[in-house]
Amino acid sequence: MKTFEMKTVIHFGDNALNRLAEIPYKRVLIITDPFVVQSKMIDLITAPLERGRKEYDIFHNVVPDAPVDKIADGVKKFLSYQPDVIVAVGGGSAIDSSKAIREFALKINHYADVGLIAIPTTSGTGSEVTSFAVVNDTDAKVKYPLVSDSLTADEAILDAELVKSVPPAITADTGMDVFTHALESYVSINHNEFSSALAEKSIEICGVFLLRAYLDGNDMHARQKMHVASCLAGLSFNTAGLGITHSMAHQLGAMFHIPHGRANAMLLPHIVEFNANINKHSRSQKDIFRRLRDMRISRISSV
Repeated sequence: MKTFEMKTVIHFGDNALNRLAEIPYKRVLIITDPFVVQSKMIDLITAPLERGRKEYDIFHNVVPDAPVDKIADGVKKFLSYQPDVIVAVGGGSAIDSSKAIREFALKINHYADVGLIAIPTTSGTGSEVTSFAVVNDTDAKVKYPLVSDSLTADEAILDAELVKSVPPAITADTGMDVFTHALESYVSINHNEFSSALAEKSIEICGVFLLRAYLDGNDMHARQKMHVASCLAGLSFNTAGLGITHSMAHQLGAMFHIPHGRANAMLLPHIVEFNANINKHSRSQKDIFRRLRDMRISRISSV
């Protein structure tokens, strides 16, 4: 028997952040990074919370790649404030940090069932809908994946207003992360009809809208589409899993501090060649080659 489950309720489209005024929680801990606070982007989060008369505090000590020492600081903040819900605002590092902070804090003091609302500010990781988090041991230069259903957010809010200022280079890096998530989950040995449908749609969106978002950050239609594509890919790989592109990219990032999506983009052509048995040095993976052929991968070659 196979099972496909979507735990996370997803709010998207125009004014999606208004959901924060309606959430069924009173005491909110916002976890984010310094840029979100310094750029005043945080006002887009706090304004609806204030309209909904929610109490909130902000932990903004998140840094890239979710190092364990910063997660420990977040656990201390969580235990002292004792929120009803965490609102994670940022890229994959902020959302992964929030997942780990809640998980570890509640193992120390499970005073209540604390909700998690994930609000991505990049269109890349899909972490807002997955049961995965990646934490970084900076001393050992190793990234550790955490996998548990308890890490999955209760709600995700996809609002393109939060990504319109993302620079072109980061738009490209995160967009290639989306594409890699979708492609690897599509050819995974654990794929199914549901995960494949989500992956195909994500790849189609990347083919049409990633270049547009890269060339014009104010193209809000393209921004919203890529935000949705990231979420679709996350839902797909949360069920089907990923491949060796990602396992190798995580180690490249840990060792050489290469942005994760860029590392994926560097590795992906070689991994596709290897898995598809295109040359004499490759393994025989006829099913992967057939699925790539059937998807007409040439349609998205412009990405």
